[in-house]
Amino acid sequence: MSKINANIIIKNIFLLTATVFISILFLPPANVQAKPAITLTYANFPPASTFVCVQMEKWKEEIEKKTNGTVKINTFPNGTLLSAKNMINGVINGQADIGCLCMAYQPGRFMVTNALGLPFGFKDAKSGTIALIEIFKKYNPEEFKNVKVIGLFTNAPANIYSKKPVTSLKDLEKMKLRASGGIADVITALGGNAVGMPQSDTPEALQKGVVDGAVSSLETLMDLNYSELCREVTILNGPLYSFAVVMNLKKYNSLPNDIKKIFEDFMEEHSMWTAEYMDAHVEDSISWSMEKYNITINQFNDNETTEINKRVEVLFEEYIKDTIKEKIPG
Repeated sequence: MSKINANIIIKNIFLLTATVFISILFLPPANVQAKPAITLTYANFPPASTFVCVQMEKWKEEIEKKTNGTVKINTFPNGTLLSAKNMINGVINGQADIGCLCMAYQPGRFMVTNALGLPFGFKDAKSGTIALIEIFKKYNPEEFKNVKVIGLFTNAPANIYSKKPVTSLKDLEKMKLRASGGIADVITALGGNAVGMPQSDTPEALQKGVVDGAVSSLETLMDLNYSELCREVTILNGPLYSFAVVMNLKKYNSLPNDIKKIFEDFMEEHSMWTAEYMDAHVEDSISWSMEKYNITINQFNDNETTEINKRVEVLFEEYIKDTIKEKIPG
């Protein structure tokens, strides 16, 4: 073998040895392992475009970021994993690790937190969400004992949108309005005709004259294009729908303590983000509807407002009677 070839071989062996040595040097010690990912499923019931699902995706994004990717969230909107009425039982039974539920869909089960379904006159989702969180902290409702609550928020207050103006209770009494839950109770107490139906059926019912309008939070003017058929909006500041994000208790308890702390610390911050997002979205919806369809915003005068408050007093009285009967705080 020539001297030149021998030098080349020796040089190649040296480079190979150095490469192997450097690779070994930067390998993690045998007893140190990468933290395994925790994968969680999150069920939701409305379509992906709704604020309830927007907050779900925001929560997923922030939790994955805050845990440096240790926690991975798979989301299931539109009832693809659990339906609205099966949400909390499905989470308790482990069909989903996390679920978002609307408490108004089961009024007898969530009597404490459903107090916000009464017409207190909240003007936005932010004030409603603050009240919901405080109610939860103060009373720690028994109905949540089998889950871990990791989020609480409300929608914006219910207002009236209709084909014809509503500026008095006499106007309201002549109309059939799509309404559900506590909102329907308010419309009935005011002398109106509440018609129960799914939100998805409302556009067709408006077109066919089955209803003259609806009562809901006003993001639906844009999201569901209700303002095309209902050019008149009347501010009622009616009941709110309360929502809770709940987690399977066994799954939550299995999480490492640092992950639990992240979930706990993020709860109120994210709940308030959701409320502020909702309120901003309502404002966008109103602006869009005014620009596209030239909708009119109406207000009840002082005399009408006084009469409205008088007529809904019965709803508060009934709620108090029910809470006394069930021996729960009211």
